[in-house]
Amino acid sequence: QVQLVESGGGLVQAGGSLRLSCVASGRTFNKYFISWFRQAPGKEREFIAAIAWSGGETYYADFGKGRFTISRDSAMNTVFLQMNNLKPEDTAVYYCAARPAGSNTYNSWGQGTQVTVSS
Repeated sequence: QVQLVESGGGLVQAGGSLRLSCVASGRTFNKYFISWFRQAPGKEREFIAAIAWSGGETYYADFGKGRFTISRDSAMNTVFLQMNNLKPEDTAVYYCAARPAGSNTYNSWGQGTQVTVSS
């Protein structure tokens, strides 16, 4: 199992940027995918992006391409989500999650961090 600790959320004006961090710990997270999700009030949780911990391959939802960038720092056991040109529609609770390679089930979730974009 993987344990995740998130940070970096906050209040920003439209057009601003935020960098979210997710610190991972566990015995076998090197074989995991780490992903970012978000959930806005009254809406379903949606996938943003994922990264393979070992090889660094990345995957993005269509809306996440361009403005959002996922990356990792292996030495720091940390996955980042860089968010640029934020819009009010990006307001949501952002979560990081982990799943084993070869599985489509996320078995570890962070606590969530609030991102609020004002107009």
